[in-house]
Amino acid sequence: MTRSSHPPEFPLELLEPKEMARADAITAQTIPSIALMERAGAAVARAALRLLPAAGARHVTIFCGPGNNGGDGYVAARLLADAGCEVEVAILGDRAALKGDAATAAAGWSGPTVAVASARLEATDLVIDALFGAGLARDLDGAAEAAVARINAWSAATDGQVLAVDIPSGVDGASGAIRGIAIDADETVTFFRLKPGHILMPGRAACGRLVLEDIGIAAKVLDEIAPATCLNAPGLWRDALPRPGLAGHKYARGHALVVSGPIAQTGAARLCARGALRIGAGLVTVATPRDALPIHAAALTAIMTRVADDAAELGAILADRRKNAVALGPGLGVGTGTRALVLAALAPPPPAPEAPPRGIVLDADALTSFADTPDALFEAIAAATMTVVLTPHDGEFAKLFGAAIDMTAAKPERARAAAKRSGAIVLLKGADTVVATPDGRAAIAASDAPWLATAGSGDVLAGFVAGLLAQAMPGFEAAAAAVWLHAEAARRFGPGLISEDLPDLLPGVLRDLLQP
Repeated sequence: MTRSSHPPEFPLELLEPKEMARADAITAQTIPSIALMERAGAAVARAALRLLPAAGARHVTIFCGPGNNGGDGYVAARLLADAGCEVEVAILGDRAALKGDAATAAAGWSGPTVAVASARLEATDLVIDALFGAGLARDLDGAAEAAVARINAWSAATDGQVLAVDIPSGVDGASGAIRGIAIDADETVTFFRLKPGHILMPGRAACGRLVLEDIGIAAKVLDEIAPATCLNAPGLWRDALPRPGLAGHKYARGHALVVSGPIAQTGAARLCARGALRIGAGLVTVATPRDALPIHAAALTAIMTRVADDAAELGAILADRRKNAVALGPGLGVGTGTRALVLAALAPPPPAPEAPPRGIVLDADALTSFADTPDALFEAIAAATMTVVLTPHDGEFAKLFGAAIDMTAAKPERARAAAKRSGAIVLLKGADTVVATPDGRAAIAASDAPWLATAGSGDVLAGFVAGLLAQAMPGFEAAAAAVWLHAEAARRFGPGLISEDLPDLLPGVLRDLLQP
């Protein structure tokens, strides 16, 4: 079964399940909660009719759970029957035990009803999963587990479609984690705002196509809720994206410095440097060990070179405050020499009138070199007078932060905790990259670009971040923009992508993004 999880443009705010419950409660002060359930059920019915055959018998089986998610299912059942569909409701638990709006909705359904174990899937055209919503806080077991397994087996065997209400049952709405087992949906209809579990893996893969429906909750409730988690999309950072002025010159667009590793590991630094140059830094220099200089000189044209054999020589280069962004880590090597280079880069620069602020990007070996002494890095960041962005993948993240934070927490919470502990912006890479700040903001990427899983792509990403920092883009926005642009370039290229392609794809992405 072919599914697409790449979402269209959605509102930026992501609501934790408890925040969504609060939005419901605020709205219920002016709109009866049963009216919200009716609207949600109607949205589910509309989605079902889109998925069903236009003519002929249309058989729908709706699995209804014991809470309000099941209530949405009962409303959809009634409306689909009114539209001429043959509908069977499969109930999890005791219908008589339903309470509140769910009980009211169930009372409105008088059609065929069976226990979940007795649902007749052989002739059904569509299954609607209304068992559990985003607030699920336990692993599925017993009859619920068996029902989900049966639905998934039916879908796999028949290519039958599954429509999930709010979120596929078994997906944690806060973390995207699978609570034992989860529905593998073709489409998920949710309401008002997406939840983190719709975007975070593996929940995102379980959702299939995402459809967001308006059920009458006013956007002004967000002022009271003040969500700290958002979708990483251009609306988050587009206004901060650098745009060259008519009177601009290369020095006005910043100077990024990329620190190269030894002679056998120079390619990563060049990938990083090309990324910084393509994303708009006015000048880019590679600081390289002397013995690697001929390799860089032979391969680089618009990118300059400087010799830096050790931390002292790097410090001398950085005494020039015009070099206002530095990237360290790609191909740098793990060890005491790299630690010294990082500490030299983080050392407060000498005061200079009207000097631009400096940003530092620490990636790969620059992070792993502090795996045994993370506090030394965090203390240096705390003493630094600059924006620092850390760009670990999961393995590097665990080595650096594993002893300091709860590694079982949801990915945004881990990234937030790491940002607070380190004092840096943390860009935690993956299929659902999270950018988090020490003050608690977090942006989750929702790109569909599996082709980024190729050697060197992270080096290019570090260069993108450094290039935006060189142009004085604020750190959170620079990191988030770099992640989105990086993934969008890869998505446009598709199969066959290698890291060298990414910088060359960027102009087209930027052109489309910056067009009025």
